[in-house]
Amino acid sequence: MGSNTVHLVAVDAKNGGRPTPMSDWKQSLRLVEMLDKKGNIEDKGVDKLTSAVKEASDLAGNLKCEDFLAFATSAVRSAKNSEDVLDHVEKETGVRLNVLSGEDEARLTFLAVRRWYGWSAGRITNLDIGGGSLEMSTGDHEIPDIAVSLDLGAGRLTHEWFDHDPPEKKTINTLRDFIDAELSAAAEEFLAKGEAGLAVGTSKTFRTLARLTGAAPSSAGPYVKRTLTAPGLRQLIAFISRMTASDRAELEGVSSDRSHQIVAGALVAEAAMRALKLEKLEICPWALREGVILRQIDQSA
Repeated sequence: MGSNTVHLVAVDAKNGGRPTPMSDWKQSLRLVEMLDKKGNIEDKGVDKLTSAVKEASDLAGNLKCEDFLAFATSAVRSAKNSEDVLDHVEKETGVRLNVLSGEDEARLTFLAVRRWYGWSAGRITNLDIGGGSLEMSTGDHEIPDIAVSLDLGAGRLTHEWFDHDPPEKKTINTLRDFIDAELSAAAEEFLAKGEAGLAVGTSKTFRTLARLTGAAPSSAGPYVKRTLTAPGLRQLIAFISRMTASDRAELEGVSSDRSHQIVAGALVAEAAMRALKLEKLEICPWALREGVILRQIDQSA
């Protein structure tokens, strides 16, 4: 249960094997945009969340899944009424959502990235922009030396900062300063660890940004190398920040569900790369879901 979507992946998994998706279902939720001014998930958000959990649970049952791993991320984690929401979902569906901490999100995503690229990559620094939060991690092993989570998700910032379409230039500049300030302490800690052998971006936001700057489409498959450069990203921001959400939705690679938040996502990506002195990211097709699956395989071996 992400801050943007609910996503069920049924996987044929075995120890030592590559987790192979056998069924893939998702539904737009945009839960992070249903937080009221007090930080509570609104009633309509609770209803949508409950309905989505029920549908995913029923589908998993129909697929005869042996294990059902139900977890939630930033929007539920940060909500003031999180426990009440979790209790309601469990009462109505029988499913108790496991709320991942931000640090666990970063660690599990890092595990997936490490398994994808292998040990030859050396030190990896990974960035992941979700709907509700930004996760950053770095390390030489499968467990990162540093794993942090900041409330800098693309959907959250769009909901909290942008009230015009396209966003006003003054608001964009103020948001840039805010993001820089939020990144400052973590960036200093990351830079103290030294240069990464490989800098990686995960998540739909980074895949979309890479596509908009010339990377291969998803139809080319997961093994095609895709990159996002800092100069390309800066040029892209200057272009899309002047467009309306409906116009951005016409761009190849941008879904209508996410077109309104891609500007905020791009600002976070640009600021994080600048703060960590990264000129290029490789885009990894594996992220949090694969990390959760890989950990489950490891623990059941």
